[in-house]
Amino acid sequence: PSDQARLRRLETKLDLLLKHFQIQDASLDVVNGLSAEVRQLADTGQKIEAIIVHRKQTGLGLKEAKDAVEAYLDRS
Repeated sequence: PSDQARLRRLETKLDLLLKHFQIQDASLDVVNGLSAEVRQLADTGQKIEAIIVHRKQTGLGLKEAKDAVEAYLDRS
């Protein structure tokens, strides 16, 4: 597997551990995996920009970033 894929799996596992033990990093403004910047872009109708920023921040692929932003928008 590529380094990016391995990193994503590690981050996912770490996120699950943090959630399980109810540990929150107060320095991060992340809700449902999306930063405040990405949420603000999505909320103002700048979906493509939100996806681009989310990809840069997380290293996710296009489909994963798009799915995350769309899931956020569908929930709102």
